[in-house]
Amino acid sequence: MKPQKRTIKVGDKAPNFIAQAVNNQTFEMVNLSDYLKTKYVILLFYPYDFSFVCPTEIISFNNKYDTFHQLNTQILYISADSHHAHLAWVQAEHELHRLADLQYPLVSDPTRQICDKYNVLDTKLGVPLRALFIIDKLGIIQYTAVHNLNFGRSVDETLRVLQALQHVQAYPEQYCPANWHPGDDTINPGMKNEVIIT
Repeated sequence: MKPQKRTIKVGDKAPNFIAQAVNNQTFEMVNLSDYLKTKYVILLFYPYDFSFVCPTEIISFNNKYDTFHQLNTQILYISADSHHAHLAWVQAEHELHRLADLQYPLVSDPTRQICDKYNVLDTKLGVPLRALFIIDKLGIIQYTAVHNLNFGRSVDETLRVLQALQHVQAYPEQYCPANWHPGDDTINPGMKNEVIIT
C-alpha cells in the first residue's frame, strides 16, 4: 500500500532543504536553516521562468526589499527550473531592464523534492503552484496561501500578514483583528470587550 503524502499545515516545522540557487547572477547553495536562525523567511513558489505572471510577482516583491529587510525577513523564490535556466532568465530580463537589481535568490528545484516536501506540486504540469509560506525564526510555518497558476499574489497583503504575525509574537496577549495594519487597535482576548490602542 502506497503511503499517504503528509500535508504541510500551519504550525508544522518547515521542512529544511539545501539547493542550488542564483543570487546576483552567480550560483550558490542555499540552506533554509541558515536563514531561520536569525530571520523570518518567505518561500515564494512560482511555476516558470520565461513566463508572464511570474516576473510581475518577483519584481513586485523585489521592489519592497527595503520594507522586508526592515522586518528582518528573507525571501526565497523557488521554481522547478534549473539554476542554469534561472541565470539565463535573469540575464535576459536584465537586458529588458527588469530583474536588474534582484535582491533575493532564485532557488532551483528540478527534482521537485522541495515542491513535494511542501505539497505544492501541480502533478499534471509538473510545476509548483503559486504557493507562499511565512516561516518564523523558530522554523514554524505561520501562514500559507496557494493560488492557481494564472493569477498572482498580493505583496501588500503578504506584508500585512507578516506585520500582524510579528506583532502578535512580540505581544502574545494581543490579537490582531481583520484587516489590521500597524498602528490599528488590537484585541485583548483575556479582557471582555477590551481594545488596546497600539
